[in-house]
Amino acid sequence: MMDPDLTAARRRLTEKKADLESMSALSQQARAPVTLDQQSVGRLSRMDAMQQQAMAEAQERARKRDLVRIEMAERRLSDGDYGWCVDCGEVIADKRLEIDPMAEKCVRCASG
Repeated sequence: MMDPDLTAARRRLTEKKADLESMSALSQQARAPVTLDQQSVGRLSRMDAMQQQAMAEAQERARKRDLVRIEMAERRLSDGDYGWCVDCGEVIADKRLEIDPMAEKCVRCASG
């Protein structure tokens, strides 16, 4: 198996990071506190808004986890460890890295 294409990996990580940051900025209003004004928003509408806010906050937490994973992958790139499983030390399949450039484990270790 060949070493991963580090240039392509950096590009994929940079693109993924930019997408996540853009999505975070776009969803900022959806995560804003829901107003308590009963005159302007009915009870069911407010409950729906609170549910949407909770979902937006959950999506933001997932984006932040992915940003941390990107930072870790960038660190592995600079350390020369990118593309190698952190558990068993085997090469991570190129296809896996194409799908998830942040992957730190091979399929076997990730599913175990």
